Amino acid sequence: MPRGTGIRFAVCLSLCAGLTTSALAAGQEPVARAADGAPPATSAPTSDPTSAPPPDSTFFSTVGIDPAATVGAPAVGDNVNHGDLWPNCWSDDDNVYTAYGDGVGFGGDYSDIGVARISGMPGNLTGHQLSTDVGQVWTPEHSRKPTGMACVDGDLYLAVQDLAFDFNDAPAATIARSTDKGETWTWDRSAPMFGEGVFTTVMFLDYGRDYAHAPDDYVYAYGLDHNWRDSFNDRVPDPVDLYLGRVPQDSVMDRGAWEFVSGTDGSGAPTWSSDIAERAPVLHDDRHIYQDVFTDNRVENTTVLGQGGIVYNAPLDRYIYTSWTEYTFEFYESPTPWGPWQRFDSKDFGGYPWTPAKHGGYAVTIPSKYISQDGRSMWVQSNVCPCGGGFPPGEHWAYTFSLRRMEVEPRTPSVPENGPDPARNLAREPGTVGVERALHFGGPPVYGDGDLTRSQDDWNDERKPASWWGYTWPETYRMDRVVYTTGAMFGDGGWFAADLRVQVRRDGRWTDAGAVSVSPAYPYDATAGPNRTFTLTFPAVEGDGVRVIGTPGGTRTFTSVAEVEVYYDQAQAQAPESVSGPAGSASTVAR
Repeated sequence: MPRGTGIRFAVCLSLCAGLTTSALAAGQEPVARAADGAPPATSAPTSDPTSAPPPDSTFFSTVGIDPAATVGAPAVGDNVNHGDLWPNCWSDDDNVYTAYGDGVGFGGDYSDIGVARISGMPGNLTGHQLSTDVGQVWTPEHSRKPTGMACVDGDLYLAVQDLAFDFNDAPAATIARSTDKGETWTWDRSAPMFGEGVFTTVMFLDYGRDYAHAPDDYVYAYGLDHNWRDSFNDRVPDPVDLYLGRVPQDSVMDRGAWEFVSGTDGSGAPTWSSDIAERAPVLHDDRHIYQDVFTDNRVENTTVLGQGGIVYNAPLDRYIYTSWTEYTFEFYESPTPWGPWQRFDSKDFGGYPWTPAKHGGYAVTIPSKYISQDGRSMWVQSNVCPCGGGFPPGEHWAYTFSLRRMEVEPRTPSVPENGPDPARNLAREPGTVGVERALHFGGPPVYGDGDLTRSQDDWNDERKPASWWGYTWPETYRMDRVVYTTGAMFGDGGWFAADLRVQVRRDGRWTDAGAVSVSPAYPYDATAGPNRTFTLTFPAVEGDGVRVIGTPGGTRTFTSVAEVEVYYDQAQAQAPESVSGPAGSASTVAR
């Protein structure tokens, strides 16, 4: 039967404050992925950030992120046009200071830019309006937009860029300063601090309360060239490089005092130059994702670096860069401000429409005030513009300082301690986190709850080469059997079309578990049927993640799931290595 969701339709996408892309280059099979569904590495790790996209990270074992914002200031869902972007910093008075674009803020008149103070903690946040007189427009047919904020020694610094009315170029940027907690601002009114599209999306490194965790007397800031995200009409080059600058804390407003990473020395330490033309990227990622979408006139084939935030997670001693695309969040981590940066997660929210129950967003940040004492729990801030993506159209449910929770667990080497037990479903182990290509209607994942009648699918409006359903764990387990129960079937998809197999994650890399025997034989078409169970057995392996993966079927290339169970029987450890062929007959293969 045709897919009767009544909600899968095109939404006009102009994005008042823009969005960008998703997680997998078309035609590229994800045979190696990092924690919780991060994109596959496309090359061997390299110390040269200009030569290839960054490798997958092995720092985190599990990453879990809510499918939608659940709290905000003053509240998610109050349907007020508070604004978007919200770069932020934590000041010495224990408040978060932030700036928004295209909104009314908290009681003001509509403005292209405004500054606000947010007090309290998630779940009990209040916003207070401060000022809209900050920065100026240097370029015709552009408006002011905030991109970065820093709280240093009691003062506030705000980076303001010129952003084109169609959001496709950002040629200039300046920095404003406030010494009275955001009430009034000063800046050089004679010329922008950065021009000609160079370093014009400025994002200050968040070093905690009043910059307390800074290792020295510098303020650090990252920059993108040309635009704040992929330039949809290619009027300027898309940002694929992230640059790093620094300036003494007492000279932030002095452009001549700035210097930029120009490379590394023989020991890997950064070299610095006051000549911005000598800058070298600290992160390069030129992947293009969502290369082919089904719905006409939607964004596709976009790059993955955009205006977000870089925060120092002090308890974990890790730097985290939160980027985004039109359909995904993109996460990177590093032990130092200058790298090496590695990808640790990509959260795919799929095609539109988005709802209050499931949505991504743009200008993704992690406010340092909301990082837990152990560093493992954070709140991610992002926005959805009501002029594109949101449903119903016109509502402002995430057009505010909106937050969702993210939980991470650093990887700790472990030796598997589980013995043979055909009744112990490893999907129920403490700390288990589900991983999948996408969740059409959001989460949480239900394929580990024991209910074989519930169904989820990974339709995402993309012609994608692979679908997967599985788990990651904070420790290593032995396993040799996965039981996959299908979900609902639809006229345009729901089944695997080819190459159903099992992958296990070891040392942060997803690799085939070996020859797999499928019982009953999987048919590779719609006759797989709804809520039907298939058992995949393979030689015993060890890993801290497992998933069933294959080529998605149907005209809309998606699969469905009701349940995924994982066991260690040991009975199959010496079995012949076989895998079901396309017709469902068992055949012995070598992988």
